[in-house]
Order: sequence, then C-alpha cells, then structure tokens
Amino acid sequence: MKRFSGSLALVAAALCLVLGTTAAPAAAHTTKDVGAYTLTVGWGSEPTYAGQENSVQLLLYDKATGKPILDLADTLKVTVVYADKQAEFPLTPEFDVEEGLGTPGDYRAWFFPTAPGDYTFHFTGTIGAQKVDESFTSGPTTFSTVEDPSAAQFPVKAPTNAQLSQRIDAELPRLATESQVSSARTMGIVGIVVGALGLVVAAFALLRKRA
Repeated sequence: MKRFSGSLALVAAALCLVLGTTAAPAAAHTTKDVGAYTLTVGWGSEPTYAGQENSVQLLLYDKATGKPILDLADTLKVTVVYADKQAEFPLTPEFDVEEGLGTPGDYRAWFFPTAPGDYTFHFTGTIGAQKVDESFTSGPTTFSTVEDPSAAQFPVKAPTNAQLSQRIDAELPRLATESQVSSARTMGIVGIVVGALGLVVAAFALLRKRA
C-alpha cells in the first residue's frame, strides 16, 4: 500500500511539473490584463544583443478561457521607444494553425535594436472591440535589457554600429582637412606646371622672333 501511495505521489508531482511548465509564460516576459484579454510581452529572443535582429513578442490570450487569440487583425500596432527616438512596427502572426506551426497567439514585430539599454513597447489600437493603450518597458522585473554584444564575442570583439558611427564622426574632420591639404598641394603643382609651360612658350616665341 505504501509503495502504491508513493507511486501516486510521484505521478502527481510529475503532472504538476508538466502543467506548471506548459502554463508558465515565456521567460523574462511581463504580463498584463487589458479588458477581456491577457497580454504577455517581451523580446522574441533572449538574451538580446544590440545589432542583432530581434522582435517584440506579444502572446495574446482570452483572459476568461486562457485560449489564444488567433484572429488579431492589423488594428493593433506597437511603437518601440528608445530614449527620445521611436518607430512604429506592424504585428504579424508567428504561427499557422492549419500547418501546425508556431505557438498560437504569438504575434511579432521584427526589427534590429541597434543600441544597448532599455526599450519600451507601446501598444495602441484595438483587439476586437477592446481599446488598447499600454506600455511595457524592459528592466529587472519585466523583460531583458538590450546588451552590448562585445561581452559575449570571442575570439575577436567586433565594434558595434554605434561605435563605428562615433569613429567615423571623429575621423571625418581629419579626413576633410587632409583632403583640403591634398587639393591645395595638387593645385599648387598644377600652377607650377602651367607657369613652367608658359615660360617655355614665351622663350620659344622670343627665339622665333629673333630668328
């Protein structure tokens, strides 16, 4: 009897583990109820590195039933905000129910986060008849902050786009000065050559006149 009870306990523990795993939201995401819907938001791939393609991930469910929303139209948009910059991106389904592909209710907005730091995803529009105006910001209690990829690069650390841009901005004044000096040197050489040719022509004319 004890052996049978122990077996039941093991089965129950295994079922709890499986159910807990399938019911839990994606790692490093944040969840908010909006009217009749539950929105779970974060990055599509984590950890998230600057300069690599990633996506805003929205997992959309019916709050009452827990079932995924499969028919989200183009009435919901997401604006990605970083510091004083922002850009709007469309949300598209990352699943195909008929083909059995992806996770039902998984919607994405793809882009390249090009700078490390915290990003805000601002959702506006409607889900069915429900108006939506909600923001989700990355951080320790929500979803991943975008990281500088150099910490994970091996064996050679490649500069980021921002670092390359800064380097170009720093080099442009020097290159412009060198270009100006080079142009002035070229013009000086051309002037000397033209002057020399003028002297040759004048000397030739003088000789012909004396002859």
